[in-house]
Amino acid sequence: MEASVVCAHLRIRVQDPLLSTLRRRIPLSDYRCLRFKSSRRSCYTPFIRAQQPEAMKNSNVDSEEMKELGSGNPIDDIRMKQGITIRRRPTTGPPQHHVGPFEFRLENEGNKPQNILEEIVWNKDVEVSKMKEKKPLLKLKKDMDNALPPRDFIGALKDSYVRTGMPALIAEVKKASPSRGVLREDFDPIEIARAYEKGGASCLSVLTDQKFFQGSFENLEAIRSAGVKCPLLCKEFIIDAWQIYYARTKGADAILLISSVLPDADIKYMSKICKLLGMAALVEVHNEREMDRVLAIDGIQLIGINNRNLETFEVDISNTRKLLEGERGEIIFQKDIIVVGESALFTPADIAYVQESGVRAVLVGESIVKQQNPTEAITGLFGKDISKI
Repeated sequence: MEASVVCAHLRIRVQDPLLSTLRRRIPLSDYRCLRFKSSRRSCYTPFIRAQQPEAMKNSNVDSEEMKELGSGNPIDDIRMKQGITIRRRPTTGPPQHHVGPFEFRLENEGNKPQNILEEIVWNKDVEVSKMKEKKPLLKLKKDMDNALPPRDFIGALKDSYVRTGMPALIAEVKKASPSRGVLREDFDPIEIARAYEKGGASCLSVLTDQKFFQGSFENLEAIRSAGVKCPLLCKEFIIDAWQIYYARTKGADAILLISSVLPDADIKYMSKICKLLGMAALVEVHNEREMDRVLAIDGIQLIGINNRNLETFEVDISNTRKLLEGERGEIIFQKDIIVVGESALFTPADIAYVQESGVRAVLVGESIVKQQNPTEAITGLFGKDISKI
């Protein structure tokens, strides 16, 4: 029997009875890139749903949100329509050239990242593909069953806001960044996590990207195993649903979804996976268009406003207020969405500014992790002691 498969720039038909039984609507995150010799453009083949854990096989998480993909619109067109400029992977393979016995490659528009965020995403695409080969979802199922139970990330933020009357703190365990380099040479993730908790952090964010931030999933797992009570956000560049399951096996209670990287269908799909696993999803935005996209998605509970442009790494704290003014702020209030302020937060005045703008939580890393005593740094950041007495 013939089955139609939607591809990035074309529609192909294949003679495969297995594909005929696949559901028509398949999440963008569950498509794998293949290269055809006859074309430099990428097309996608579906990831077999049968490989998913029982919780996912019996769910309907990929139903209504996949109407657009099911309509046959090219994936690249969908992303462009939503204002997503970050390409998931190179659009062309690097051309090979030979001079005598030597081979070299020339960069071109298709295989050169246009900014640091795109470079991170391309690297993550290769990294995740390798990790999935070593540990497919079926193998993750056992690890998930043995993982420590998820904790209430959103509840912890709300409790802290009520207790202190100030934005709840998500303190970031972060060794380095592409823009700032190494932030702390004597980096002990467990000791830093404990210092944050002592200082009044309600939740922690743990960087897990190794290449660009010198983080690791081992750090995440170690902090959870060390008995730190703060719920943990896995700060990773999520491009594939597999990463959510993997983060859960390492003790994550929440994950980050970046709207400048993920189309709406992926955000919806991955958010529903989080709910099934008892996790929270922090959906990050930077501009008005991204905010409008996310506000149109049902069930969103956490929105992070990043004052840093991830494409240029420029920061502007007024970005928070701009995105929370007028009708957007009203919608957020009506939906009881917790807004998290991110980046450019260094002083009590900064905290007061974003709180007055409508923020109920802040995610802070650089300004406290660089200090010799992170516990005291939190008090300095808020202008008062916010620790639990």
